[in-house]
Formats: sequence, structure tokens, C-alpha cells
Amino acid sequence: MSSNHNSAHGSLRSYSVGLILSIILTVIPFYMVMNHSLSSSGALIAVIFILAVVQIVVQAVYFLHLSKDAEGGWNMLTMWFTLMTVGIVVIGSIWIMFHLHMNTMS
Repeated sequence: MSSNHNSAHGSLRSYSVGLILSIILTVIPFYMVMNHSLSSSGALIAVIFILAVVQIVVQAVYFLHLSKDAEGGWNMLTMWFTLMTVGIVVIGSIWIMFHLHMNTMS
């Protein structure tokens, strides 16, 4: 195999780093929830959300091999478009449900 082919797919070290980071980013919120580390539920939700976003980035970089160099940046552009679309759908759904609740409940 050529070295160019191997660099596109990652190495054992790259997969190991991604796996370890994924485990750490999963264990931290689990520990925080199980031990009631934060007294404020809003702060706990914010920390879990932030760690979830970091987890998505780790997954995309280490396992999906998305980078600015991959195929001229088209993969990264596609990922950002997908995230934007999902964000609009999720935020829009929450907004609609909130307003339906406010307008239909006394």
C-alpha cells in the first residue's frame, strides 16, 4: 500500500486516541449525573451538551476522517450543512412545541 492511501484512513494510534477520547467524553457526564456533581440542573445540562458537541467533533475527526483537506473541503462543508439543518429542525421543533404548550394550556 502507498503511504497516501494509509493517511486517508488513519492509523492504529489515531483510532486509539479517538477511542480513548470518546470513552472519557462519555464517562465524565455519566459520573456527573450519577454523583449529582452539579447542584443546578441547568448547569448539568449545559455541561452535557458541551461534552456532546465535543464528542461529535472527536467522532468526525478521528473516525470519519473529516478535515479541511479531505476531498477539497467538501466533506467538511457537507458536515456543517447537515449540522445546520439538524439544528434548525431541532430548535424549530422545540420552539413550536413550546408555543403550542403556551397557547393551548391555561
